[in-house]
Order: sequence, then C-alpha cells, then structure tokens
Amino acid sequence: MLSDGTLRGLKPQASLYKVADRDGLYLVVTPRGTISFRMDYRLNGRRETLTIGRYGSKDGISLLMARERCMEARKAIAQGISPAQEKQREKSRQAEAQTFGEYTKRWLAEHRMADSTKAMRKTVIDRDILPVFQNRRMAEIGPEDLRALCAKIKGRGAPPRPSSRAESSSSCSPSRLCTARRRRTLLTRLGPHRSRPSCRRIGRCCPPRSD
Repeated sequence: MLSDGTLRGLKPQASLYKVADRDGLYLVVTPRGTISFRMDYRLNGRRETLTIGRYGSKDGISLLMARERCMEARKAIAQGISPAQEKQREKSRQAEAQTFGEYTKRWLAEHRMADSTKAMRKTVIDRDILPVFQNRRMAEIGPEDLRALCAKIKGRGAPPRPSSRAESSSSCSPSRLCTARRRRTLLTRLGPHRSRPSCRRIGRCCPPRSD
C-alpha cells in the first residue's frame, strides 16, 4: 500500500511503469515524471480503465482523494455503470456547453427585431452584460449574479431609457429576462423580486432561451 512519502519519492524512468496501491487503484509514472491514478475493471465482459486524476499538490489530487474516488467508481460498477464512460460523457457535455457570449451572438443574429432595436440592445449587451458574463456557461449563471449586475448598474447611476417609464414595474422579472420554459438556463432561474428602473435594460436585452 502506498503512502504520500512513497509517492514523493517516485522518479521517472526510461519507460512508463505502474505502482499498485489497493482496491484496484494503481499509479502510472510517465518518462516525463507525470504521476496519475488509474484503476482497471471489467463490466459486461469488457475490460475498461478509468483515469481518476493526476497526483500533485498544485493542480492534481491527493492519495486520499484518489482512494475515495476509486471507491465511488466501484460503487458505480456494482450498479452496472461504467465510470470511464460517464467521465467521457461529462467531458462531452462540458465541451458542448455554450457560454453566454456564444449564445448571445447567435441570438442577436437570428432573432427578428427592428434594426434600431437590435442596435440599442447590442449596445447595452456589449457595455453592461458581456464584460461580466461573456465567458461563463449559461448553466453557471444564477439569480444572484443577475441581481449583482443590476446593483452594479444602479450603483453607477445609470438612468433608465425615457420610454421605460411607461413600462410595467415588472421589467426585471423572470418573464422579462427569459422565457420560463427552461429552468436550468441562465435567466429562468431568477427568483421573484421587485424591479429597479436601472435594471430594465438588462431585461430587454438578455436573449431568451429558445427550444
């Protein structure tokens, strides 16, 4: 059975080699000195290998964490679930997840609206929204993030557009921020709250989620 002291003492060799731990967990040490945790298992007559993670204090995981993940993987295997395949599916889901910036660009290009309206909304989006949310995934943005952005805009004293005075006081409600058809998207998760005049431009400019 391995210890942290043993791991720190492992040195790279001319070719890749393995060091066993317990419960099917083992280490792979590459010629470049990279140390990673893996485990082999059989499921439905197939032999599969799960790479649990890289060892290291900076960007990797500890020996204890690797053992815990190994036990979690074994529980999944006992239920007929392949942890290696689930890991690949999660990577695919992450790769396919749209950022707010990507979705907004597509929405502006596809959504039908007057040129003047599109120009106004793009100005607000570019100035107030994209600098905060551009590189964040849609599912990562919650109601607290939207409220914080509203507070930031109000704090700098940004006035509402003149035409906004005639609009409903619910301009910053969930129905303005998005359609209510997708609870897991960026804007449908905004809980009920009273609107603020300086937030209206966000409600009018944030792209709704479409099926």
